[in-house]
Amino acid sequence: MENELRPSKAELEFLKLAYNRFYDIFEEIMNDSFWKKDAWYRLSKAKKGFAVYSELLNYEPIKWVIEHMKKARPPMEAEIGGELFKTIRNIINHFPFFNSWDDVWINKSIVNWDKEGQSIDRFMEKYKGKDVVKYRFWEAEKKKMTYLSINFPKKYNSDTKIFLKDILSEKEGVKFSFILMKQILDTQVEEIKN
Repeated sequence: MENELRPSKAELEFLKLAYNRFYDIFEEIMNDSFWKKDAWYRLSKAKKGFAVYSELLNYEPIKWVIEHMKKARPPMEAEIGGELFKTIRNIINHFPFFNSWDDVWINKSIVNWDKEGQSIDRFMEKYKGKDVVKYRFWEAEKKKMTYLSINFPKKYNSDTKIFLKDILSEKEGVKFSFILMKQILDTQVEEIKN
């Protein structure tokens, strides 16, 4: 039974590359000097981190973690750690027209320019009008508690621009996202070597 749960050789190769890349980006984003870099650079790094995490969501044991979170963690945490983060990844990857987090926007017609009912469209339809979700995170090395809100759009139509910054602020939101992503990913780590 234990061998069935172990990652295959291909999974191990993928997981090693993905985890190493994610942890490198995580370390950079959590460093104060990152937030002094230009907006395009910050967006590019966040984009890469969300992309790596989204690929890791396809790994079966991480899917189990997300499912377990639905029962064992605070309301909406699993949805944020799964659906929201994947939607953010899709927005910044499928609409690479923007130079900063604060400039990124979508609306229903842009999202559905090619085909309706894809993942971003489904997410926006499902969560439009949902209540604000409030979070906080502790940065031990800075002895600092940060509070933030995740805001779902009130409306989702072709006339209303939905800015990414209005869903999740850049600095606090990205740091929170990477902290939660890391907590989810860490559930599969047996050992970390430098």
